[in-house]
Order: sequence, then C-alpha cells, then structure tokens
Amino acid sequence: MNAITTAADYGWLKERHQGLLEAYCVTLVKDMPPGRWLQELGAEPDERVTGVEALSEPSYDAWDEYEDEKLLVGVAAVGDWTLMVEYNGYVGTRDEVIRPLSRGRTVVSHFRNVNAVDRFSWWQDGDQRLHFEPLFPSQRHGSHPDELLKEMEQAGFDLSEDDDRDFRRHTEAAFALAQRITGVQLTPELFEELEFTCGLVTLP
Repeated sequence: MNAITTAADYGWLKERHQGLLEAYCVTLVKDMPPGRWLQELGAEPDERVTGVEALSEPSYDAWDEYEDEKLLVGVAAVGDWTLMVEYNGYVGTRDEVIRPLSRGRTVVSHFRNVNAVDRFSWWQDGDQRLHFEPLFPSQRHGSHPDELLKEMEQAGFDLSEDDDRDFRRHTEAAFALAQRITGVQLTPELFEELEFTCGLVTLP
C-alpha cells in the first residue's frame, strides 16, 4: 500500500467539483497508456479537452444521444497510470469489461450515481480482490475482502454496522483509498490541467 491520505484530503472535491460527485466513475489503470486503454475498450475516438470539468458537457450530450448504449470516457496519463474519468458513467464498474483488461495489471475504480448507489473495486491480474459499496463498507466481497481493513479505516470509512455510523465522507474516503492502493494523488491542479482524450465506449 502507498500514500497516507484520508477523506479530509479530498474535501476540495465538494468545493470545486460538486457536479462530478453527483454521478461519476473514476478508474486508475497501471501500465497501460491512455491510447492503448481506449483501444482495448473499443472506444470510438472523440475530442480532446483540458480539465475534468470540460468532460461534463460532452458526457451528458452523449447520454442524451445514445442513453446507455454508448458512454463517453476521458483518459489521461498520470505517471505510470492511466486515469479514466466519467461523468454520469459506469464503464469502470462493469466486471465483464474490466476483468479481462485487468489481467497482468492493477485496476482500481469507484463510482457513484445520482441515487447515491456506489461501488469500489480493486482488481489485480484478473482477480477482483475487493469490492464494496462505500456507503456500506462493512459489507465487503472479493477474493481478499479483509486485506485493506486498516487502510479503509484510515482513509475514513466507518466499518461498524451501527445505525449511527459515520458516512458523511464516504465518497471522499473512496478517493483516499484509491490513492492508498495506487499511490496516485489526485489534486485540484491535476483536475484543472490534465488533457483528456475522449472516447465513446459501446457497452456489451
């Protein structure tokens, strides 16, 4: 595991990217360049944009045109990782898509929709080691569901099953846990400056 970070370190998301947090999917892929990742997804090439916020309009335009038949994704390189960001998308959550592409590499994704349905997944070499709903972190699945208990708690998840458990920052905790697994720190500056190559993914 990598960087020591907590949900509090991602408080800037609500301040600057509330629209993204309402419905998003963020995926990190190790050792596969953005262009190759789009190719493996079978994505149709689309425009290039600068900054995460610039993905919003084309994403919703694609939804209006294709609904859930085609979803727009934006990809950019962050060190040895490819970052894929989706507004109102869920390509990174589809097991049938990610399982084969995760063989030989690590993939971490987390998702939330407008109904607060959410999911976190950690894939390693075709094996889904962990997946859970950030809103209900005590209910974990995968081949190694308890391997990251310490990291989950330190990231900000309340793992108790009490009715009064703390779930105020479960979305930010998902970003923090992804950083702990990958070592990739997402910052306000990155979200503003990254150049994303967009593609339209046809879902199976």
